[in-house]
Amino acid sequence: MKKTDNYFVISNYNTDPKHLLQYCKNYTIYDQSDIPEIKNKLVGLNVIESKHTGHNISDYFRYFIDNYDYLPERMMLTKGNMIGRHISKEFFEKVYANNYYTFLYNDRKNVDKCGVAYQLYDGAFLEINNAWYAFAKTHKYFTTFNDLLVFLFKDPVIPEWVLFSPGACYIVLREQVRKYPVVFYKNLMELVSYTYFPSEAYHVERMLHIIFSANYELHDYCLDTEKFKDKIEGLSERNQKHPQKYKWVCGRIREGQHTLKLKFQSQRRRLNNLLDQILFK
Repeated sequence: MKKTDNYFVISNYNTDPKHLLQYCKNYTIYDQSDIPEIKNKLVGLNVIESKHTGHNISDYFRYFIDNYDYLPERMMLTKGNMIGRHISKEFFEKVYANNYYTFLYNDRKNVDKCGVAYQLYDGAFLEINNAWYAFAKTHKYFTTFNDLLVFLFKDPVIPEWVLFSPGACYIVLREQVRKYPVVFYKNLMELVSYTYFPSEAYHVERMLHIIFSANYELHDYCLDTEKFKDKIEGLSERNQKHPQKYKWVCGRIREGQHTLKLKFQSQRRRLNNLLDQILFK
């Protein structure tokens, strides 16, 4: 297997990621594992011990922060268990050496959910923007994707749908990362790792494509760690003072998801009936 110049940034938890090393010349493994047998298998490799945050995004941001001034030209942001979970080996071997921005995801067994989520093609997953996952984990600052989006960026488009790579695995270019200053990634790091796997990490997972590819301007407080921290702590105090409001928001999110699902199912039935009338009249 030909080795790529793409630098592999591997976030690992309790798996043996050595199979990925046959594809790359250079790499760093951020290991969150807590199984001694796994740690022993990684001895002698380029491994950095990492805090177990419950997800891989914090390791990517740590790499950006620690290497910001000398980032490689292209980076693969990957998980030790990505192949077989988020991408097939066959598709991975087609794209691992890409020298351009690439979503590392495909699932040919995926069944589209009408009005909820679609796999458009290998590498592209489209999901309705209703933050259905927001209350699956602890959240302290942001209840919805939109809340975080308008907090970070000036005048962003509020999307009805979110295009992203499930699992947060990408090939990204140095220029895409450096589009924003290193302090921005320090602030995001705090946001996704203040506790074990907060739901804000789900928001950021879905927002990575926007971070890497959109042309949005950051709010001034995103350019200063102290101002950013003060700002989000203010949000936390507000949320604690008005817990019923956020329970109501959660209810509205779930109601909206159910209503949209019924609406699209109804529209699909009407379209099918119309096609039947046209084709078999």
